[in-house]
Amino acid sequence: MTIHVEGLVAIAIFYMLILAVGIWAAWKNKHSGEAEGTDRSETIMVGGRDIGLFVGGFTMTATWVGGGYINGTAESVYLPGSGLAWAQAPFGYALSLVVGGLFFAKPMRSRGYVTMLDPFQQLYGKRMGGLLFIPALMGEIFWSAAILSALGATLSVIVDINIKMSVVISALIAIFYTLVGGLYSVAYTDVVQLFCIFIGLWISVPFALTNPAVTDITITAVKEVYQAPWIGSIGRSDSWVWIDNFCLLMLGGIPWQVYFQRVLSASSATYAQVLSFIAAFGCLVMAVPSVLIGAIGASTDWNQTSYGAIPPIEKEEADMILPIVLQHLCPPFVSFFGLGAVSAAVMSSADSSILSASSMFARNIYQMTFRQSASDREIVWVMRITIFVFGGLATLMALVTGTVYGLWYLSSDLVYVIIFPQLISVLFVKGTNTYGSVAGYLFGMVLRIGGGEPYLHLPPFIYYPGWIIENRIHRLTGESEEFVIQKFPFKTVSMLASFLGNVAFSHLAKYLFESGKISHRYDFLDAVVSKDSGEIMDKTTLVTRSNNIGLSEMASVKPRLSVTLAAAFTRRDTMPKEMVEEEEEEESSPDTSHHDE
Repeated sequence: MTIHVEGLVAIAIFYMLILAVGIWAAWKNKHSGEAEGTDRSETIMVGGRDIGLFVGGFTMTATWVGGGYINGTAESVYLPGSGLAWAQAPFGYALSLVVGGLFFAKPMRSRGYVTMLDPFQQLYGKRMGGLLFIPALMGEIFWSAAILSALGATLSVIVDINIKMSVVISALIAIFYTLVGGLYSVAYTDVVQLFCIFIGLWISVPFALTNPAVTDITITAVKEVYQAPWIGSIGRSDSWVWIDNFCLLMLGGIPWQVYFQRVLSASSATYAQVLSFIAAFGCLVMAVPSVLIGAIGASTDWNQTSYGAIPPIEKEEADMILPIVLQHLCPPFVSFFGLGAVSAAVMSSADSSILSASSMFARNIYQMTFRQSASDREIVWVMRITIFVFGGLATLMALVTGTVYGLWYLSSDLVYVIIFPQLISVLFVKGTNTYGSVAGYLFGMVLRIGGGEPYLHLPPFIYYPGWIIENRIHRLTGESEEFVIQKFPFKTVSMLASFLGNVAFSHLAKYLFESGKISHRYDFLDAVVSKDSGEIMDKTTLVTRSNNIGLSEMASVKPRLSVTLAAAFTRRDTMPKEMVEEEEEEESSPDTSHHDE
């Protein structure tokens, strides 16, 4: 086994740089939020809500721009039959950030939420919040696993070392500085990550373009030289699939904790919107070198390179086209610099997903559901433990699961068809309740899973209009497999069905209970008759019949005034009359604690 010393040194330098920045960020902000009385756990989750424009712009861009983004874009452009026409991630995620900034960033940030699941638990209750946590957690864990899996493949190209060892070391570094610094470490390493990607790739592109083995990419864009033109095309039969996938990226890219983690850490609602727009531009800019590298890969006579006569597509290595181009078409010093930067960036991409998953668990599952009286110190330790557990789980999946990408595709689809319509309902549609939420959840899940998933060899049990059977021959084994390909935009249809099911069943349940057609005692979810019960109330917000009031919109309350926030904010219109009168007498008393302020 050959070990390339230069490659190892390059990787070590970039890894140490990111680790040092992560630790420095944790040390620099270790007292952040103390002056304002902010809980340490909230500081870890949303960084004290004081992330500025410079760091915020970089960390928001890094929501999607990371190892998977740059490798995937290059792969899509390179693949024959796909090409630039099917490289939807740059425009899809850029528009996702624009839509998120226009419609979702302001209401989420202005209401003072801490995680994406807060509004769901506020309106639909703790149990429904737990159900919605499942697809959100799956998405974050599988995304981290996919990133680490790609990292192992990239490192094998550079230094030919043990893939498992390199993945474990990379994961441990990301977990360590995330444990130490929380969102601050994630945000500051994102700045280094994007600089590494940008400089590393742009240094490499000119050398790859001018390599003698590469034909002019303007020619290969429209003319077949070594393979089909890399510009690609969209066939008439594939147009609905293209639209379905684009909607998945544009709208399904919104309901992720990694995005709202950045939104909620912004210093104001307006800043959150501005950061989203900056990040949209950043997504497009950062995709340019990846597109060029994919085009270079499609324009290369590999027989003239050290890679060999058989092109990557025939070796089932299309997903590694970016590191392959850098390794075999650039001078060694440029190659190792570019690959070291990309590897460090890939490693750094996993941290935010791990932090997102642990934030949602610690706050929305552990604190809100099981331990409402938990101390801040206890929540911090739960976060630290789950960061390690979720990071270890993602690493394990990257090492032993061959279908990690298929799992991520399916989970990201579930985020789109389940969480996105629920987010629209909870923020913009009045009158929805837990019964509608459960119905929409089930509709979306059944319709999406019913369509099957070829990457997981999951056969469909719902055959949508236009489905076809496709035979695929494995290039290495020669075995033929049959897959059912859905040509119908069933993902977007599943999302719309989930949304309409939520609205329709919410109003149906409301009508049935309020009209007396179903006895009030059967309102077991406390969603209609007992709308304002303890199940719906959480410690974050006060829910009224007409609107939602966030803590950020209220007068500040000193922590010592109450044992828990749940006790401090209680709806009076659901209390017995005698208790309300007693409270009013206490408020009018001259020795009440409000005068201590």
